[in-house]
Amino acid sequence: MSNNSGPFILTGEAIPLVYLAELAQGPSRVALHPDAMARMRASRQAVEDVLARGEAVYGINTGFGKLSEVRIPTDDLVRLQENLVRSHACGVGEPLPANEVRVMLLLRANVLAKGFSGARVEVAEALLALLEHDVLPWVPSRGSVGASGDLAPLAHLALTLLGEGDAIYQGRRMPSGEALTAAGLAPLQLSAKEGLALLNGTQAMTSIGALAVHRAQRLVRLADISGALTLEALLGTPTAFDERIHRARPHPGQIASAAHLRWLMDESAIRESHRHGDPRVQDAYCLRCMPQVHGAARDMLARAAFTLEIETGSATDNPLVLPSSNGFDILSGGNFHGAPIAAVLDFATISLTDLMSICERRVDRLINPDVNEGLPPFLTREAGVSSGYMIAHVTLAALLNECRVLSHPASVDNTPTSGGKEDHVSMGMTSALKLRQVVSNAEYTFAIELIAAAEGVECRAPLQPSSCLREVMRVLRKTVAPLTHDRVLSTDIEALAAEIREGAFDAWLEIPA
Repeated sequence: MSNNSGPFILTGEAIPLVYLAELAQGPSRVALHPDAMARMRASRQAVEDVLARGEAVYGINTGFGKLSEVRIPTDDLVRLQENLVRSHACGVGEPLPANEVRVMLLLRANVLAKGFSGARVEVAEALLALLEHDVLPWVPSRGSVGASGDLAPLAHLALTLLGEGDAIYQGRRMPSGEALTAAGLAPLQLSAKEGLALLNGTQAMTSIGALAVHRAQRLVRLADISGALTLEALLGTPTAFDERIHRARPHPGQIASAAHLRWLMDESAIRESHRHGDPRVQDAYCLRCMPQVHGAARDMLARAAFTLEIETGSATDNPLVLPSSNGFDILSGGNFHGAPIAAVLDFATISLTDLMSICERRVDRLINPDVNEGLPPFLTREAGVSSGYMIAHVTLAALLNECRVLSHPASVDNTPTSGGKEDHVSMGMTSALKLRQVVSNAEYTFAIELIAAAEGVECRAPLQPSSCLREVMRVLRKTVAPLTHDRVLSTDIEALAAEIREGAFDAWLEIPA
């Protein structure tokens, strides 16, 4: 639970995506719930009991993966855990941004807080200390196949706890040991099982995916806003959004999108100007089928969010230290496998790309003089000498092409690793990275539609759109001026995409309660 006057409390249970998005923004005070600390101490004692009895248990006093049959002497157990972290830190490529690393720290601590990992309380508290002091491990973005979890990214996360590898502190990359000292923190020495408890899991793909899905859920509602504005500009009809139509096919997202569109266009003067005597019987699919297409994306993103929230409160390492009638059992399983996350992130990518596809068709209808219902060619008053929004549409087409390529699902691929011991992997990290890029492209896409649709609506003056859409245009015009003559549009698109990310249109994403 969150507390306005104190730290965010970790219980080991699921964390809503909206909380993750908030906590990702900067340093955060987070504390373990007393019950979580008690569970951790009990499971840690179970590990200590195994060591005292001299039993051979995977991950505690054996090697890893293909080397799991190798017994490790007691004197080498600390070195075993440290070597595990070092050897698995094989990531390459550009680092994950600060917001994703913060969520990784939080979620890894939350996994330990469940009390099934056999790690000391001090390990989770060390992760939370990094979060509070904003000592952010340098985590390369490539190197995870998503089983046995996100091994390489989580190894880089754990390296900083040991005072090794690199970290970002106060905006500067430096050796982790220096960063810890500057923040007043000390390196952590791992005990038996703790290196494995830090590395097995899905927290990299879950962190990236959770923040991307949270952004995407804004966009799927923004699509209703930009689509409604386009419909106004094109003198379209909202008849296709009639509640009775959508109750006859009751997908939740479709019903919600249709209701949203009706609310957005309520009492539009533009609509009233052609309600009677309009020779058109139906609009094109990109206008008429907005509830069906937008709604399908809503439903898929809702499913993705549901799955991700389950994962935020899941024990994903191996082996797990689980309560039993006789105390504790230490069981090997496969909760580190990223299949549930990889699948929903791939479907989210496909859904968002389809959302961009219908948007592209609407933008084409706004600027194409063959179909734009009498609007100026390319929405410029000086067609020929000026190109208007011609190339903004080209940019959108390029963004869409990239997203169509990225929509090939990573989760259908498999490359066996670890000498064949880990013979089926999820590729969930690739799914997450692809989705993040598609979300960024979609933010640009809907910025382009909003800009072009607002221009088209203003061409219908003195007729006015609905009061909701007038307010949307008022906010938009604070960032993007009308196109009175050709200018560099890149600046406008970048600025409006940033406004979308910051929530400039959030007041119209939902029908007020």
